[in-house]
Amino acid sequence: MTNYYYTENPDVQHDEKTWSFTLLDHDLNFTTDNGVFSKSRVDFGSCVMLDALAENEAELLAQAKILDVGCGYGPIGLALAKKWPANHVDMVDVNNLAMDLAKKNARNNGISNVSIFPSNQYEGVTITDYDFVLTNPPIRAGKPVVHGILSGAYDHLKVGGRLVVVIQKKQGAPSAQKKMVEVFGNCQVLKKNKGYFILEAVKEA
Repeated sequence: MTNYYYTENPDVQHDEKTWSFTLLDHDLNFTTDNGVFSKSRVDFGSCVMLDALAENEAELLAQAKILDVGCGYGPIGLALAKKWPANHVDMVDVNNLAMDLAKKNARNNGISNVSIFPSNQYEGVTITDYDFVLTNPPIRAGKPVVHGILSGAYDHLKVGGRLVVVIQKKQGAPSAQKKMVEVFGNCQVLKKNKGYFILEAVKEA
């Protein structure tokens, strides 16, 4: 077994910790554990993504139907749900430990406009009309997994819906951009910060 976070049941010695972090002007408490991504603080890429979304898509996010793919213990999805309580966020991950933590974090922060359930990419996702699919993809799981997440988003978005991705240039941002253009016919860079790219593709009619 491995304690690698992109597995269904990471084989870890548990070491839960709870800490607070400010996202989108809200102080959130997160409980994390060994076997999840970025257990000590919200990773920089997720912060850049949230800032980019708030700067560029606030009006659409206010009452949106959102899917957070590879949500981990929940920072992106929970921050958006807390900031805009009229939206609804579905949060999925292959890692059952991460799912349990995300549910606990939703409860502990008083966030009810979320649904959290396990899914390997889109296997457990039945909705096909999301306004947004968001992902901070598991780079270490390999390019086929990352590109599977990018390609699979198309069938779960409504026309006009948006796929938004955070990825470092050195970890494949140019390749991801090329894949998004291939699938969606378009891709723009919403924001760049310290080598992190926030990419957005729109599902056109």
